[in-house]
Amino acid sequence: MNTLFWYDRWLGDVPLCRRFTCLFYISTNKSSTVADMFSLGREEGGETWSWRRRLWAWEKEMVVECRNLLNNIVLQSDVSDRWQWYLDIAGGYIVRGTCLIRTTQVSPLVDVTGDLIWHKQVPLNVFIHAWRLMRGRMPTKNNLLRCGINQVKAIRYVAGCGIDESTYHMFLHCDIFGSLWQHFRTWIDVSGVDPHNLRDHFIQFTHYMGHLKTRCSFLQLIWLLCVWLVWNERNNRLFSNV
Repeated sequence: MNTLFWYDRWLGDVPLCRRFTCLFYISTNKSSTVADMFSLGREEGGETWSWRRRLWAWEKEMVVECRNLLNNIVLQSDVSDRWQWYLDIAGGYIVRGTCLIRTTQVSPLVDVTGDLIWHKQVPLNVFIHAWRLMRGRMPTKNNLLRCGINQVKAIRYVAGCGIDESTYHMFLHCDIFGSLWQHFRTWIDVSGVDPHNLRDHFIQFTHYMGHLKTRCSFLQLIWLLCVWLVWNERNNRLFSNV
């Protein structure tokens, strides 16, 4: 009764709002608890599955996937919700144990580019472009300035917005080029905002339709196309006045 259905990590390794991002955005029960959702009816047609609009075919598939996860869950009304410290389930959370973990373990660096899926339809240079982009190694004007190649007065973005040309501004937050992502979300009918870095954007974008490999692969294909399109448009304006 104290665990939020969508927000808390109570079923699997990630919250359901991340595993089923698209369903979360259109749900009318975003703040409901697990007990509330189960009481509304989790079967097909139950009030648990209440949406702001009609579902697309692929969204209906996601609902089936989510319902299948819930089929084996049995709620115990006489047992209270509790937090569990995964690093020491038996002893629970203590400050000393946390300090010991922080000082003795080396946290591996998360390399989101390892999640890039190779597509036969994508040329090698497009794939390498995305690989460099998420590592911050694109020759943007700001990066060239740091290398001593560019002049301060020459770092304004070619879109005419008066902002310095950085990777995150060019690909995410420029009023002209950045609007591409909102057009795409409108096309597939999902809601969302763009994060402040490309790694988070890549992860969010590729999971709009859930975590099935085929859907992630399709959205990665679209993401690769979009970032390649933006970079080429920038170069055409900068070097060819087109």
